[in-house]
Amino acid sequence: MVTILQIDSSARKQGSVSRALSKAFKSQWHDKYSKDKFIYRDIGSTPPEFISENWIAAVFTPEDKRTGEHSSLLASSDLFIDELTEADIILISTPMYNYGMPASLKAWFDQVIRINKTFTFDLSRGDFPLQPVMSGKTLVLLTSCGEFGFAVGGIREEMNHLNPHIRSVSNYLGVTEHHELRVEYQEFGDKRHSQSIKDAHSSIPKLIEQIAKKYH
Repeated sequence: MVTILQIDSSARKQGSVSRALSKAFKSQWHDKYSKDKFIYRDIGSTPPEFISENWIAAVFTPEDKRTGEHSSLLASSDLFIDELTEADIILISTPMYNYGMPASLKAWFDQVIRINKTFTFDLSRGDFPLQPVMSGKTLVLLTSCGEFGFAVGGIREEMNHLNPHIRSVSNYLGVTEHHELRVEYQEFGDKRHSQSIKDAHSSIPKLIEQIAKKYH
C-alpha cells in the first residue's frame, strides 16, 4: 500500500485552480489504486502556527528536559512530521502568491523541517553540515499562477520564487524525485488560461502512470 500526503494550501476553497488539480489527481489515482492511503491536510483553510522564539527554544531543548509547555508548542510539528514520515508521495497544491508560496505553506515547511527530526546537523561534514533523515520520497507539485512564463527559460523565470524554493527545501523532506504541473494566465482569464488548465489536467493520467511504476 502506498501512502500519499495531500496538502492543499490555497486560501480559496471555491474556484481554486490548484485545488482542482489536486482533487483530480487524487480521484484518478484512487480509481486505479483504491487500496492506497491518502492523508489529507488543508493548510489553506487551517494554517499552521508560525514558529516563535518559544517554539525554537523547545526544539533545541533535549527531549528528556522538555516541559509540558514545550511539548504543547511542538505538538502540531510532531503531528505534521508523523504524517510526512508515513508518506511515500507528497502531493502539494499551491497558488503563487506575490511570486512565492502562501504564508500557510511556508509555515508548514517551517514546522516540519526540524533538527534531529527531518534533518541532522554535523559540522564535521564541512560546509554542508545539514543532511536529511528521510529519503526516497516523491513530490508532486501542482501550482497555479496569475501571470505566465515562470518555467525555465520563460520570460518570468527569475520571478519564480515558488517552485525553486519548494524544490530546495523538499530535500529535507526526503524528496528525491520531483514532478510539477503548472496552470498559468489565471489573471488574464483568456483562451490561454483555458488551454493551460486543459493541458495540466490532461497530463495527470500520464503523470500518475509514471509515478505508479515506482510503487506498484
